[in-house]
Amino acid sequence: MDREIVVALDAMGGDYAPVETVKGAVDAVSEQEHMRVILVGKEEAIRDELKKYTYDEKRIDVVNATQVIDMGDVPTKAVREKKDSSLVVAMRLVREKKADAVVSAGSTGAILVGGQLIVGRIKGIKRPALAPFIPSKKGFSLLIDCGANVDARPEHLVQFAQMGTVYFENVMKKKSPTVGIVNIGTEEEKGNQLVKDTYPLLKACKDINFIGSVEAREIPSGGADILVCEAFVGNVILKFFEGVAKTFLSCIKEGLLSSLRTKIGAVMVKPALKGLVKTFDVSSQGGAPLLGLKGLVVKAHGNSKSNEIKIAIGQCIAFQENSINDKLIEMIQDVDE
Repeated sequence: MDREIVVALDAMGGDYAPVETVKGAVDAVSEQEHMRVILVGKEEAIRDELKKYTYDEKRIDVVNATQVIDMGDVPTKAVREKKDSSLVVAMRLVREKKADAVVSAGSTGAILVGGQLIVGRIKGIKRPALAPFIPSKKGFSLLIDCGANVDARPEHLVQFAQMGTVYFENVMKKKSPTVGIVNIGTEEEKGNQLVKDTYPLLKACKDINFIGSVEAREIPSGGADILVCEAFVGNVILKFFEGVAKTFLSCIKEGLLSSLRTKIGAVMVKPALKGLVKTFDVSSQGGAPLLGLKGLVVKAHGNSKSNEIKIAIGQCIAFQENSINDKLIEMIQDVDE
């Protein structure tokens, strides 16, 4: 892409801000061409961190913001009252077209509220949805929604499937990706009322490649490219997946280091284990985009280190290069017609 892509980074968001956020920004501009990062937050603290690095100063700007939205703040109140917070200022840059995207590892609730109130929804989008990629044996599946809509209705889930299809096709370069609804069984009559009401709508939707229900045990093996659910179920899946992967890999490490014999064996299997760790690393795809907004908002993990921040910034480039928002707008217009 010839045009410069500008990413506003909430430098004060996350458990390790601004140390890791600033480092992530420096690493991103060092590896990516045609991009610029605006670090938003307490200017003095940010510039103190920047002094540690050598980088192209033309590609990193700093915008001062005197406030920070804390994890314990009430999201709606914080967004409305902390108007000079790093997150709100970063989102205003997107709304004012001074940045193409915003990345934050801060409060999920504030990001969701700010995304809708400040950046705004695409006309025709009923509910924006968080859509992270989660690893599977086949590669990655898109989980939508994983945190934005715990009270979703059937028509919302259908739109999640449509948005997820557009995103997956263009980012993963796979035509007609499979779509499954997360359920407690594969039979059409199974599930709670939301799933039962949504199933026939997905089945009738011509814009997606619906394959039916996907049980939780099928998710790690890649039961569907796109996993559709409401946010409560999606968030449970995401957190459980992260916990199991972390615990499983920890147990393997402990077992391999438990005796001299296993330590010798560990040397032999180390290359394969590195591949396994990479395969099931939930953070390897960066953050979760909030699909359906007028500008891109990416939610990174609260405990993100610099590498995850760098990857999340890279996501923004892929999003813009593939004109995802333009294609979401086209999708909505086609559906309305």
